[in-house]
Amino acid sequence: MAKILIVDDERAIRNTLREILEYEDYEVEDVDNGIDGLEKIKNNDFDLVLCDIKMNKMDGMEVLSEALAVKPDIPFIMISGHGTIETAVEASKKGAYDFISKPPDLNRLLITVRNALERGNLVTETKVLKRKVSKVRDMLGDSPAISKIKDTIDRVAPTDARVLVTGANGSGKELVARWLHEKSNRSGGPIIEVNCAAIPSELIESELFGHEKGSFTSAVKQRIGKFEQANGGTLFLDEIGDMSLSAQAKVLRALQENKITRVGGEKEIDVDVRVVAATNKDLLKEIEDGNFRMDLFHRLSVILIHVPSLAERKDDIPLIAESFCEEICNEYGMPTKKFSEGAIETLKALPWTGNIRELRNMVERLIILSDKVITENDVRTFANPSAAQPVSHATGTTPSQASTSTNYDQFASFQEYKDYAEKEYIKYKLEKNNWNVSKTADDIDIQRSHLYSKIEKYGLKRNEQ
Repeated sequence: MAKILIVDDERAIRNTLREILEYEDYEVEDVDNGIDGLEKIKNNDFDLVLCDIKMNKMDGMEVLSEALAVKPDIPFIMISGHGTIETAVEASKKGAYDFISKPPDLNRLLITVRNALERGNLVTETKVLKRKVSKVRDMLGDSPAISKIKDTIDRVAPTDARVLVTGANGSGKELVARWLHEKSNRSGGPIIEVNCAAIPSELIESELFGHEKGSFTSAVKQRIGKFEQANGGTLFLDEIGDMSLSAQAKVLRALQENKITRVGGEKEIDVDVRVVAATNKDLLKEIEDGNFRMDLFHRLSVILIHVPSLAERKDDIPLIAESFCEEICNEYGMPTKKFSEGAIETLKALPWTGNIRELRNMVERLIILSDKVITENDVRTFANPSAAQPVSHATGTTPSQASTSTNYDQFASFQEYKDYAEKEYIKYKLEKNNWNVSKTADDIDIQRSHLYSKIEKYGLKRNEQ
């Protein structure tokens, strides 16, 4: 139910508007002056405000301006017995949704109220969606190394200093770059990512600087490069250590002069870009080997941030694992599972060669293949999907009670393995519960309709051996 505030110094108008709006099932409050109205707006969440323009104590235009300064998304409909075009224009300039003359026409009033509320809902939904789309994952951890990184980001982000982020694959270098952008004065602009290792050396210059039509055989039209796309924002050059020497020379020039030239073009184009680079290589060794330019290294490494491997900050594993667990369970639409203390300690003891990326994949695997509480045995069993077949806690046998181990070479992808393991697990639980679907659904903590869908998906039958 929408909540509407009426601000008007005429009792008759307030009563009439209240009666009309309450008849339409709106929740209504009213006050007789602008000062009290502004106080209510500051302390409550209203979906719409109907505000008179000419009032004692505080003019309606003042209420509008001050209210929108505090809550810029709340729609205002201004009402006045002395309506003129000039007044309506002024109200619109100050942010009012619409203007209605007294006495208000019933149909016009209700249509305007409905449209204003719909517009308010759209504004709110758009902001929520934008937050979801652009949301940067939190940098989880309380270890000294992570605390130092967070502090460095807070200090460096508001500047335009170039940053070089180092660390092993999967350690979170991209996350550091995104937080540098998010907390910078450029956060309203784009952050454009270029994976230098994934682009062939002959195409990297076109990717970064763009090209003109006809500049080479396949250049059938003009293309805007990543530097131009990132104008006013941040350019994230991931795996910069894999960039060719010829491209390095052009990047160095772009950083020195803030100008680029498209491939096949002659015109210099001004660019306003902050560059954040990342690498898993030792660039000083690459310089010694003649694979990386020393002058570019110094240009990029105004600020150096090293992201430690997960093995170097194992005390952060419980927080990260539980966060991933909640996130993944929400994505799958299932109740959040819990880790036992033994499971957490076992996770901490594992050799994390794949760092954060590996941990997330393992948590997803555990969520799919474990019961409501993820145990130490679950972690040992499912930590390495190619090491052993899943084992039942109750019987010590595999879900299908097979006497031979599974040939894991048969699976072309992790998704195929997940489907196989899920099928075997559900089949085992159904057989254990004598094919009582309701009991099995409760046992594995999913909806009965969801379980029926799984049974149909995998073609499970009661007489299947």
